[in-house]
Amino acid sequence: MANHKLLFEEECEDPFTLIAIHCSEEEYKVAYLMNKFLNTRFKRRKVDIDFTFEGLITTFPIFDFTDEINYTQYYLISNKCRTIEATLQSSGGLFSEMNSEKAKDHFLIPEFKKVDYFLKIYSDFENVLLTTFISEINKIKQIISAYSVETDTIKSKNNLIFD
Repeated sequence: MANHKLLFEEECEDPFTLIAIHCSEEEYKVAYLMNKFLNTRFKRRKVDIDFTFEGLITTFPIFDFTDEINYTQYYLISNKCRTIEATLQSSGGLFSEMNSEKAKDHFLIPEFKKVDYFLKIYSDFENVLLTTFISEINKIKQIISAYSVETDTIKSKNNLIFD
């Protein structure tokens, strides 16, 4: 009897497009601006994306929109989460306690620390014209810049799995 060997070389993950967005506005304002100028309907999810960094739970807000006509899903997520660590130091005296706070930034994709937001686009078909979509994003006055990111070079790609 002949032996048959099965080779599984297909990628397990779905291909997606990733757009980096530089903008100093809050995440709800970026979602509002994209809804206003790009004819999208981003809504914030009830549950944010949570990760544990150095024992601290960090939360990244996520907005999503499903375009059922074009079979496309859009995810807008913040790349930065700022946590504030409070410490209480006592020197043993009655009134000599000192409170100090230290802010620390955590990133969803640490390779891109200067990026404020990512827009992940997943489509069954290649019907999203990426260059025109990016140029429409760049026309929004509050957005500094937007550009496509090559997803093959990202080491922390698993952080972009939202479902």
